[in-house]
Amino acid sequence: MTSDAVRAGSRRAEGEERFLATRRGVLTLILLCTVQFLDILDSSIVNVALPSIQRELDFSQQNLQWVLSGYVLTYGGFLLLGGRLADLLGRRRVLVAGVVTFALASLAGGLAQSPEVLVAARLVQGVGAALMAPAGLSILTTSFKEGRDRNTALGVWGAVSGLAAAAGVFFGGLLSETLDWRWVFWVNLPVCAVVLVAVFRLVGGERPERAAARLRNFDSLGAALATGGMLLAVYALVEAPDRGWGTARTIGGLTTAVLLLAAFVINERRTRNPLAPLSIFRIKGLAAADVTLLMGFAGFFSMFFFLTLYMQNVLGWSALTSGAAYLPVTAGIAIAAGVSSRLFTRTGTRPVIVAGSLTGAAGVLYLSRIPVDGSYPVDLLPGLLVMSVGLGAVFVAVTTAANAGVPADKAGLAAGLLNTSQQLGAALGLAIFSALATARTNDLFREGLAAPEALTGGYRRALLASGVFLVAAAVIALRAANARGEALPQDGAAPAGGNGGRVRSGAPSEYTPAGSGTPVGPTAG
Repeated sequence: MTSDAVRAGSRRAEGEERFLATRRGVLTLILLCTVQFLDILDSSIVNVALPSIQRELDFSQQNLQWVLSGYVLTYGGFLLLGGRLADLLGRRRVLVAGVVTFALASLAGGLAQSPEVLVAARLVQGVGAALMAPAGLSILTTSFKEGRDRNTALGVWGAVSGLAAAAGVFFGGLLSETLDWRWVFWVNLPVCAVVLVAVFRLVGGERPERAAARLRNFDSLGAALATGGMLLAVYALVEAPDRGWGTARTIGGLTTAVLLLAAFVINERRTRNPLAPLSIFRIKGLAAADVTLLMGFAGFFSMFFFLTLYMQNVLGWSALTSGAAYLPVTAGIAIAAGVSSRLFTRTGTRPVIVAGSLTGAAGVLYLSRIPVDGSYPVDLLPGLLVMSVGLGAVFVAVTTAANAGVPADKAGLAAGLLNTSQQLGAALGLAIFSALATARTNDLFREGLAAPEALTGGYRRALLASGVFLVAAAVIALRAANARGEALPQDGAAPAGGNGGRVRSGAPSEYTPAGSGTPVGPTAG
């Protein structure tokens, strides 16, 4: 190879690495972070609007939970399928389908005149999110080369994920008090319109014949088993606090879900073209990173839920005041995410995940001491700030570790697994901690305590359990990959970003920007 060719290759590699330094790279990152923000935001934005929704649509107390749970059910249930479809059909195509589905469901939710229509809209909205989330994350991990660009991109993406969890409560209170609860759904429409325009301008598509070829041997049985098992598992977890953990319905639902998922694993081992190639779990530390996020999100997400109930039901705060209480959290998350993404090249991701989980646990355990007559500066703000630092660090570091060394043709699957862990964590955390809170509150009622004292006792128990889950996440994280942004060697798999950041021949990239002949991110080597 001549010296001119070497220099030319070096310049090409440098250009790929610094995609984030270009205007298109920055706009692409903003687009993908907006997609993630929408998905996470809608997990929590309806929280503080629930009383208004219940009054206007005449929801029963038991059915009201499905305004929240319906979204979590289909979001978690279809994520694995959504991630693999992104790999098979093309990530832009799946992302567009998800955004359109999400927007139409948001419109229907805002127009709903009955409980049944609103719950149905939330179910469909969750399906849209399950297509958007893995497609968006896999576009990110295949568009930004491993190293400084991807660390920065994932740092911003992780910060946005954490910010959305906190911002959802604030925006829900702001919109429901200043306008109407219906705007917690309609606010999605202009954002989705902008996202659709940006997707077609910034993200290249894939040739239809290539997607058709991949679908000829589509693993339909695997898709049915995986989706059915995930839906049933999330549904059983959501219903468990009301139905009871020891009831035949709960035990039967969870058992059937396990059997379906076991059958899915057997099918994947035997079929020639599996929906989810099990070889992906040979990637060092990927499974541990996913389980860490599951445990961590169970703790963090549940903390927001129970602390909001405490603010409104015990302290008597309005929806807007409760939402505004989380504004300092957004600053802590942003700062922690930015610092963490710069630490990876020195320490790797593992120490950041462990330290972030323990920091988050310290903040949540501080909040578990909430008194009946709590004050914001003394009893809430310190714990929220400490928790926000841990949340920002964990989101960024786990996302980076779970995507390190993943081949480009499995990026959607890896993203689906990561997002599935997140949603399963949310469902699992709320199910377990709600049962603990309810049991403690009922015990205190039987002891003759008034409602504020009994409710506070239940919330304290739930927050204590959330902190314990975060400590467990720190322990599991010791098995996660210690990625520093470089490609990790895999067992026979060509990592995305290997070969100088380019996917090896045979793993084609679909990301050619519209109107450009220059590939964005990985290219065929």
